[in-house]
Amino acid sequence: MATAPPAPGSTDRTRIRRLAEKAVTDRAVLHAVLDAGLVAHVAVSDEQGRPYVLPVAYARDGDRVLIHGSTGSRLFRTLAAGAPTCLTVTLLDGLVVARSAFESSMNYRCAMVLGSCEVVDGDAKAAALDLLTDHLMPGRRAELRAHKGKELAATLVLALPLDEASVKVSAGDPDDDGDDLDSPVWAGTVPLGETFYDPIPAPDLRHELPVPEYVRTWRR
Repeated sequence: MATAPPAPGSTDRTRIRRLAEKAVTDRAVLHAVLDAGLVAHVAVSDEQGRPYVLPVAYARDGDRVLIHGSTGSRLFRTLAAGAPTCLTVTLLDGLVVARSAFESSMNYRCAMVLGSCEVVDGDAKAAALDLLTDHLMPGRRAELRAHKGKELAATLVLALPLDEASVKVSAGDPDDDGDDLDSPVWAGTVPLGETFYDPIPAPDLRHELPVPEYVRTWRR
């Protein structure tokens, strides 16, 4: 029987020390944050030790995160070779507008994953790319042609296990100092969300096709 991965924040490197009350140890919340996002930021250092942060599309596959990039990317090749990395996903839910700049903040959900990536190859590689496609646009993969061999050859797919991760969630109203409560300054929260605009057809679309239902109705 496979051993369950440790709870978020349960290692020394992932234990949240600053604002520890915002730490979440429920693995389901880690999954939910990763499932809700579209872009992750992945850190890697090159051979000279210079740090870079890559914005990448991603998808969760059970207890790992899948990312993909070009086989021509030196930074992706560095990740493929097992370089240590840190992947983060942040969902911004609102601005917290307090009566002072110091107490103003944000409501957010954030996941951080530490570890090293493994290369996904063979039949699992195509399956991983299918999962990535459907994470970005659910239902899209079933409508597309199969991957071409040259496309698979040009693409690196990497998996980062969720063995060492942390989750932090900030939510709620401003927490002003008592001395500021009588200040004639508005305080509250400004919720933030996504806006989905009408789909725009490609200018070289050769068939008069309706916008697919899954595109028209997709909301997260």
